[in-house]
Amino acid sequence: MRVAEAAHFVQEWCFPFFHMRAFMPAAEANLLVSRLSPPPIPSVFAWAREYNGSKGPLVDLSQAVPGYPAHPEMLRLLGEKAALPSMTGYGPIEGEGVLREAYSRQMSSIYGASVAPANIHITAGCNQAFMAAAIALAGAGDTVALTNPFYFNQETTLSMLGIRRVLVDCDAENGFLPDVVSAEKALAGGAKVLAIVTPNNPTGAIYPPALLQELFMLCRAHGAWLIVDETYRDFLPEDYGAPHPLLAIPGWEDTLILLYSFSKSFCIPGHRLGAITAGTGVIAEIIKVMDNMQICAPRSAQLAVAEAMPILADWRAGNRVEITRRADALRAVMAELPGWEIGALGAYFAFIRHPFEGLSSSAVAERLAKETGVVCLPGSYFGEGQELYLRLAFANADAVSIGRLLERLG
Repeated sequence: MRVAEAAHFVQEWCFPFFHMRAFMPAAEANLLVSRLSPPPIPSVFAWAREYNGSKGPLVDLSQAVPGYPAHPEMLRLLGEKAALPSMTGYGPIEGEGVLREAYSRQMSSIYGASVAPANIHITAGCNQAFMAAAIALAGAGDTVALTNPFYFNQETTLSMLGIRRVLVDCDAENGFLPDVVSAEKALAGGAKVLAIVTPNNPTGAIYPPALLQELFMLCRAHGAWLIVDETYRDFLPEDYGAPHPLLAIPGWEDTLILLYSFSKSFCIPGHRLGAITAGTGVIAEIIKVMDNMQICAPRSAQLAVAEAMPILADWRAGNRVEITRRADALRAVMAELPGWEIGALGAYFAFIRHPFEGLSSSAVAERLAKETGVVCLPGSYFGEGQELYLRLAFANADAVSIGRLLERLG
């Protein structure tokens, strides 16, 4: 094409197109997703990157990750199973049979009840377990009740699915336990599901068995589901016993769904492995969801965990003791800090009331990260009216690191 012809082509065809584009509406993203805030953990790490190290090493209390490595035998098993050619193909949607059997035996032993492999569905982590259960139970426009404060990934999951949420009050004066009257109001108002976390994220509160049974019976009376996220169950106090009696109640399958994560107990969060315990009818619905979400959870990790469960029982028990030691270290520090109060503490977390009533929890957390090298999450990330609190994930730091809080918070 000659120069004159090219110029004529641009003038006649390209310029009008560019002019039209200036007036064309831009394609929009899903508003249910775009209206959400960015993931919170990267935001607090951005604050931490501005810390100059003047107070000493960074004390990371931000994310619920094990503050110690996986056992060498766990690592060996992961490598061994990953090298199997059979693990490169798709697996059963509901999970590998060996892990479903091993986990059902463990559940039966913990709760003194009969839990079958058919009641187990393996997922890629507990967040996925919650999303799959939420999709199976509720649709856009339905309502799910969460505690206030709530675990933020559960709240954002509901939001992006178009599922309404109603909040159940937790009593700060009573260690942030759910208020039964508030829960009944939510269920009477039409909530199809009540979702709780115990030991709780973010507060660490441990819901007593009697309270869990009361909430279960309340859901049953209103024809609603109770989802209990037990991610931190393995870090209950030693000799605590069964976390609740719900699996021994006849007909539990019509009301109850339990969620779990292997990540914390085996120190393998990067391998994304969780579990759902539910009635076979619900499992059948979740299989439909999972077939469209991921098809199957990571296969080699499933085989490795199934084999590691009996082998590493003593090691896991030792980890429980270590986490208790870290909890005790945090209690000791807080007892010596005027103005700082423990709202609740247990398993992996503490919900701490800070003394700066004139500042938002985000402002306090940002200054702690930037000026003292203490990284934690603002209470406002977890619900309404939580500006006076900070979440400290103490399991991520050893007792020496936790001891540094005495000088830095003081």
